[in-house]
Amino acid sequence: MSSISNKFEIGMPHNHSHAGSCCGKHGQSCCHDGHASGAASGNTLEQASVQTAGQICGEADNGTATACDGHCDDDESHSHSHSHGHSHGGRCACHTPVTDTAGLDQKGLSPEQKREVLVMSISAVLFALTMIFEESLTLAAGPWPVRLLYAIPYFLCGVPVFKNAWHGLRSGDYLNEFTLMGLATVAAVVLGHLAEAVGVMLFYSIGEFLQELAARNSRGSIRALLASRPTTANILSNGEVKSVPVEDIAPGDRLVVRPGEKVPLDGVVVAGSSQIDTSPLTGESMPVGVGLGDKINAGSINMNMLLEMEATSRFADTHMARILEMVENAAARKSPTERFITRFARYYTPAVVLVATLVAILPPLLGGAMWETWIYRALVLLVISCPCALLVSIPLGYFGGIGLASRHGILVKGGNVMDGILKTGTVIFDKTGTLTQGSFSVTARIPAEGVSSDELLAAAAMAESESNHPIAVSIMSLVDGFNRPADLVVEEVPGQGMHARSGNEDFYAGNAALMRSIGLDAPEVTEPGSVVYVAQSGRYLGYLLVADTLKEDAPESIAALRSKGLKTVILSGDREQAVAWAAKRLGPDAYRSQLLPGDKVRAMEEVADPEKTAFVGDGINDAPGLALARVGIAMGGIGSEAAIEAADAVILNDSPLKVATLYDIAGKVKAVVWQNIVLALGVKGLIMCFGVAGLSGLWEAVFADVGVALLAVLNVVRVMRVK
Repeated sequence: MSSISNKFEIGMPHNHSHAGSCCGKHGQSCCHDGHASGAASGNTLEQASVQTAGQICGEADNGTATACDGHCDDDESHSHSHSHGHSHGGRCACHTPVTDTAGLDQKGLSPEQKREVLVMSISAVLFALTMIFEESLTLAAGPWPVRLLYAIPYFLCGVPVFKNAWHGLRSGDYLNEFTLMGLATVAAVVLGHLAEAVGVMLFYSIGEFLQELAARNSRGSIRALLASRPTTANILSNGEVKSVPVEDIAPGDRLVVRPGEKVPLDGVVVAGSSQIDTSPLTGESMPVGVGLGDKINAGSINMNMLLEMEATSRFADTHMARILEMVENAAARKSPTERFITRFARYYTPAVVLVATLVAILPPLLGGAMWETWIYRALVLLVISCPCALLVSIPLGYFGGIGLASRHGILVKGGNVMDGILKTGTVIFDKTGTLTQGSFSVTARIPAEGVSSDELLAAAAMAESESNHPIAVSIMSLVDGFNRPADLVVEEVPGQGMHARSGNEDFYAGNAALMRSIGLDAPEVTEPGSVVYVAQSGRYLGYLLVADTLKEDAPESIAALRSKGLKTVILSGDREQAVAWAAKRLGPDAYRSQLLPGDKVRAMEEVADPEKTAFVGDGINDAPGLALARVGIAMGGIGSEAAIEAADAVILNDSPLKVATLYDIAGKVKAVVWQNIVLALGVKGLIMCFGVAGLSGLWEAVFADVGVALLAVLNVVRVMRVK
């Protein structure tokens, strides 16, 4: 081991780039210079994942970005080619840019962002000094020095805006944020409102910068999930260790994982023991101890000791790859609220521009009013006409909720799940593997009079030692270092149990029929579970009770959901006795037992309207129920692939209590989204009315546009702080 550990360095480097999507269109990005987005353009899985996982805007993989209009809809496509010179690194109109985490300094700012801060600082100082000394300079040197001093900060902050406006005009996008802002400030300059024109540009740039930082924070959890994707693996071959891409590893390859490294693929520990951090996958902060024979999943982090493992799958089939794929697909599933807002935006901005045009023209033509006065009032409407706060904060609100859920170990496949789960009134649970551990364990050892517990277990182990039945496995798991006698002969008694013989001793383990067949009476047991009676050479030794035990937080989960006014139901294929026992301890509103997969679907329809139910399950037999329910929730740790694919959300650590957590997160997301809608439309509507009445100017319009957008994004950040 020690020789291996010296052959390579701890912590393989992990590099990745981000590709972004436009117009808040999660999962449907604009095309860049002929390249399709995501996996179709040849991006890596991780790039595609980051691109479609709700990054509202950002750089494409070829370094260009788009100036999509603010009115695009989820069923529209764009194909326009251009590049940007915006100082944010490329921004879609009305959308928050994405800043790559690469190259961040200790304060979290990239070199480009630091240049932005410098430009804004110089502009702000120069603007403030010019305003303070404007009158003195005008008296001393005339108006031109003052105009020149105003022009410097105006162009420093305005050049990126005009560049993006030009790209938008070339691509046919005439009513985006940049063209409206540029038109309004140029008109203000022509009308002689120099200070206001500079102020609009400066505070717009500051607001967009702060908005960008706030939006980036809300994407942190899913970015951390995506960053946990291993890119290389250390393969052990002929005593040598080589670093190779994870995609080149095949099942059966032996790998080495040093402390601090990510587990590259799903596999089994074949040498060594250590503690692993599974929080990137499950959200569980407590380290898990692993040793010989234990399964470990790709994306976990080895914490303290060197491990050797044998890969059991290719990366494309790993637990981590499934998670990344689901994150990739998550953002494509927009919520009804998001769809409404994108459609609303298609009509909102043109309508406001039309109103602004009428405000500028009609009063002077019809009433002889001053052109300058009404053109200025129209400029106020132009500045606030872009629905930035809605198009940025609402998709970001859902994405913030998805990120928060991932931090709690719940993978939500789309914003529609957040809306859908709040429309459910009934939560249906499968039992085995969902509310229970999903594996047999010995829950009781009841020896006969004069027989010790150890003697009972030893005799049962002799009989069950060569059986691979789950009950036999659970019994053998309690035996420490079973020594198989050389002359041991084991045979199965069909339908009754196991018989073993060693020397002159016979060992029996099975049901009551087996005991009767050898002339022994077996006591009746009423407790739930499978009873294994044990006998040795004609002597009854007692029985073992083997059952599937409840998960520790299962009772709390049912109680938490019922406290929210939700009806809870258990639908199980297990025996009536076992389901009744579980229901007695959990306290659901109803339960049904001995259901085949088709029976579960019929039972769901009888219990409640499937459109108003959430179904929680883990097995392939639960897939129909997961697909039929309004929201399907699968257990991701032990859940079958069919269940995970059919579900709308996946609980990565198999805790049923996370179902209640998902309801809490969804409620918070809905509240924040509607707060933002009311805030944005209310403030914009108020400032519009004041602008037409002459009670507000460009300063107030800047607040109604950029300020409200920033407040809305900051409100979204609150979602990420929910405990």
